[in-house]
Amino acid sequence: MAEDYDDGQVFGRTLLIKITDDGSPAQFNNFCGMKTRSFTLSSDRVDTTVPNCANPGGKVVQTSRPGVQAVSFTGAGKVIVGANTSAFMGYVRDNEPFAAQVVVPGDGTYEAQWVVTNFELSGDETNTMEFSATWNTTTEYTFVAEGS
Repeated sequence: MAEDYDDGQVFGRTLLIKITDDGSPAQFNNFCGMKTRSFTLSSDRVDTTVPNCANPGGKVVQTSRPGVQAVSFTGAGKVIVGANTSAFMGYVRDNEPFAAQVVVPGDGTYEAQWVVTNFELSGDETNTMEFSATWNTTTEYTFVAEGS
């Protein structure tokens, strides 16, 4: 069994996005059907490079500061029809931000308002319908470390 291995590796399927049920208090439910997924934290850089004032003809060393941080989650898989999917499709159709959590095994949970910036459904005559989606944060996230 997977639990028997103690090599520090985790299954990719445990990288999750959980979507709010809009209840009070809010409950977050796994978005089902996902077969592939990825979570990205990226940062632009602000170029602060200037020539050395004492030696303007000398070597110029590139310097920078952190810029805008972007947070995204992408996933693809099989469409599972149900209440969770119906609420999610409402957010997609209305281009409406909603509360969600991304659970990153070995790291923690990122909670924010998210919006689906790309969504696609596909299918053929013999297989079940599939989807792909990209979520991006619309607010600053809160982070809770795993095990906290």
